[in-house]
Amino acid sequence: MGNTGDRLLATGGVTQIEGAAGGGLMPWAVISGYGTDKQIGGSLFYTHAETRGDFKLNTTGVALGFYNRVEVSASQARFGLSDTVPGEEIRLNTLGVKLRVLGDAIYEQDSWLPQVSVGAQYKYNEDFNFVPKALGASDRSGVDYYIASSKLFLGAVYGYNLLLNANLHASKANQFGLLGFGGDKHDNYRILPAVSAAIMLSDNWLIGAEYRDKPNNLSVYKENSAKDIFMTWFPHRNVSITGAYIDLGRIANKDNQTGWYVSGQINY
Repeated sequence: MGNTGDRLLATGGVTQIEGAAGGGLMPWAVISGYGTDKQIGGSLFYTHAETRGDFKLNTTGVALGFYNRVEVSASQARFGLSDTVPGEEIRLNTLGVKLRVLGDAIYEQDSWLPQVSVGAQYKYNEDFNFVPKALGASDRSGVDYYIASSKLFLGAVYGYNLLLNANLHASKANQFGLLGFGGDKHDNYRILPAVSAAIMLSDNWLIGAEYRDKPNNLSVYKENSAKDIFMTWFPHRNVSITGAYIDLGRIANKDNQTGWYVSGQINY
């Protein structure tokens, strides 16, 4: 099997809020951990986010990468409802699988082909009857499907490494599933884009930005796209810490929900 974790630094990404390897908001095509095609890798993560409306999100999870080909992940998000429903939270459980179907994340002179992966995330809202159903959501569970492409260009921007990612999601999830799935306005799958770019400022600092569209299924509250600007520090090859400014737009009855998140991860 070789030594665990022989891939290049950051090629396992960090972990997005639903548990897959990627940025904070979107899955990337990369497979979790540092395992090569002869190794098994993986990651453990914890993320805390807060917005100006005092909404709080805590997410924990684990992902395993098998032979740089298949990733499986599991996570639980706990969303505190602030003064919208004082003292209460919504729990969302997610099981994910990702398959690398072609290409390689690292650019080589004879191939511009990006790494391309397909994935699915089954999500189950434990507290559907509490708030999401009252807001008009149709279902407590749903499956998001996506296709992701990623490419790392070595020394592409004034000698710095550049990572580009683009996704298409098929989803009915309201606020990632925290407010259920489908609704009175739309109750069918919608194809939604997500993009991100990141630059490695040094051997252990990464800065980037992400954009992810969301479906806007509920007539009671408009759902906006999500955006962030993030910075990741790798104090050790197997440890990363990410901080970000986030803009989630409207959440339930509160407009302009900007804020921050911090995420810690152990990779192997």
